[in-house]
Amino acid sequence: MGRYHYVFPRWSNALMPALCVMGTVVPLYVALVVAYGFSPQTTDVGYQPVQPVPFSHKIHAGELGIDCRYCHNTVEYAAKAAVPPTQTCFNCHTQIHKESDKLEPLWESYETGQPMQWVRVHDLPDFVYFNHAAHVTRGVSCVECHGRIDRMEVVYQHERLSMGWCLSCHRHPDTHLRDPKLVTDLGWSFDKQPDALARFGSQSEYHDFWRTHNSLNPSQDCSTCHR
Repeated sequence: MGRYHYVFPRWSNALMPALCVMGTVVPLYVALVVAYGFSPQTTDVGYQPVQPVPFSHKIHAGELGIDCRYCHNTVEYAAKAAVPPTQTCFNCHTQIHKESDKLEPLWESYETGQPMQWVRVHDLPDFVYFNHAAHVTRGVSCVECHGRIDRMEVVYQHERLSMGWCLSCHRHPDTHLRDPKLVTDLGWSFDKQPDALARFGSQSEYHDFWRTHNSLNPSQDCSTCHR
């Protein structure tokens, strides 16, 4: 009988189990790392771009108490919450800190008529439809999606804004609801509302009232957000 000729030495057979395990585990590990790396939680939460003018929401919305709707004046009537034009800024800043170097890009915009190139922080994909008016007019506060903007020196993305995150609210909206008149009160809490405490026996009753009052039954159909 002829002798067998081996391509690999006999001792390499002992490596086969380890190689099989690595061939399965390593690709799976890489896939999980890549999937997590591109998840909304990793790529978007905490996103904090540099703006052309260092606008402080902490000062304007927090310390000065300027209502969100003064700048984002379409939020109750349109799908998009408008980014304020230069003129809105100069309603105040032609009198206040008008000599500040920080306002130079605004003055250039004002004098040339070219809009400010603000960098959008909460930038949903083009295939996602979100209607601001449909939410704020039914008692979903700005804070539910944007966090405590009034405490942010530089605005950053506070929530994931993923499909799963949105669906979790549509499935259980009650705890996110309040009197629509109070949606821009970012520090609101049920315990600090004497009228609500006197009228409702518990916070759950309060939320349930507003869901019933506004006949809310949020859709979970794909076409609601993907149009």
